[in-house]
Amino acid sequence: MTNTDSKFQTPQEEFWAGSFGVEYIERNTEEKNLASNISLFSKILSRTQGINSIVEFGSNIGLNLQALLTLLPNASANAIEINSTACQQLQQRLPSVQIINESILNLDPIGKFDLALIKGVLIHINPDALAAVYEKLANASARYVVIAEYYNPSPVTIQYRGADDRLFKRDFAGEFLDAHPDFSLLDYGFAWRRDPNFPQDDITWFLLERVK
Repeated sequence: MTNTDSKFQTPQEEFWAGSFGVEYIERNTEEKNLASNISLFSKILSRTQGINSIVEFGSNIGLNLQALLTLLPNASANAIEINSTACQQLQQRLPSVQIINESILNLDPIGKFDLALIKGVLIHINPDALAAVYEKLANASARYVVIAEYYNPSPVTIQYRGADDRLFKRDFAGEFLDAHPDFSLLDYGFAWRRDPNFPQDDITWFLLERVK
């Protein structure tokens, strides 16, 4: 695990790096989340091929990566995570994953991977910083990008567990495609929180592919 000592650029980063981020871990460790993620990613990966390397932006304790590595056991996996406690638990859960304990906004170039994933993270990024995150996602992807977030056709801000300016909905994938025309839409779908077998938190996912 690579640790860095960086100065955060936004209040949202400080929010997730500290005690609130630890509380989030405690709320999201149930193994049923793993089953739901395996179901979700099996749908997404059915439209892909040749994925041998993965990087996740904002991996938390690694439930998404655990699901992906269940489906792609021969792939290498890399994680970027701002919260040090989450990094420690991720390392215990998935020892083979290469982890960078860093804010996405302070992330140096990390090379290219077959799949770059961000799930439930863009909704917590300061809107002024989204363009920079889109750029980092694009630069990290050799072929595929998966964006799985709350969707809204126009930007809105929602109070999050009593805190203002900590949750945002918008068309993240559309903005990514507008900024990076070298990618195109390959597939998309919705995962409902009331699914009787494999619920997700009402996220809309988008599978994007680099145009050859």
